[in-house]
Amino acid sequence: MNELNAKFSSRLRVFVYGTLKPGEAYHQQYCAGKVVSAKGAIAYGELFSLPMGYPAMTSGDNLVYGYLLEFENANILSDLDALEGYHPSRQKSNNLYNREQVEIFDLQRKIQGKAWVYLMSRQRVDQLKGKPQANGWWSAVENAPPRE
Repeated sequence: MNELNAKFSSRLRVFVYGTLKPGEAYHQQYCAGKVVSAKGAIAYGELFSLPMGYPAMTSGDNLVYGYLLEFENANILSDLDALEGYHPSRQKSNNLYNREQVEIFDLQRKIQGKAWVYLMSRQRVDQLKGKPQANGWWSAVENAPPRE
């Protein structure tokens, strides 16, 4: 593996579909100055809008639109875990979201490899009265998914 590929593969990759996306509520606080790449991306799942003003993604077969963020420093994960109510040592059912690796695609549906994503259980989404986002896009500030 050459040096460029080694550097690229060591980056932390996170798929974001809600408040961590560029332009959304928590992007500046958690990601500004730390993201080395942000590209429109797709993952498979189910997307819901929660009454608290943020979304939840569950496992599923629909397209969910968001961004693939790449970070040089993996230490960002502890901050993101805290924001998302995820603690690796807790039982999954005691976390608000659980961090998992899923396959990510670019906007032309070409595989981009795996990235971390925060998923909520369908049971928790139902408890919180989540509303399906049929178009696979959630935003507090804009109405259309990213385009390349």
